[in-house]
Amino acid sequence: MSINNYVDGLYIKDGRLINDRPSSESGIARAASIKRSVKNDRKINQIAEGIQLAEDKKNFRQLEF
Repeated sequence: MSINNYVDGLYIKDGRLINDRPSSESGIARAASIKRSVKNDRKINQIAEGIQLAEDKKNFRQLEF
């Protein structure tokens, strides 16, 4: 990559413009995004566990002793 192809974090590679700029997202915004995704993952896991428990209870009721 020659220096004349590199302008403000952008350069040309194989005829395509490549963005090599650092992320414009601040640290606080990134932390908030991570916190939101962790919370969403916990909700999804809780729903999946609830569905699994309901299926287990349904299967347990069908057993004959």
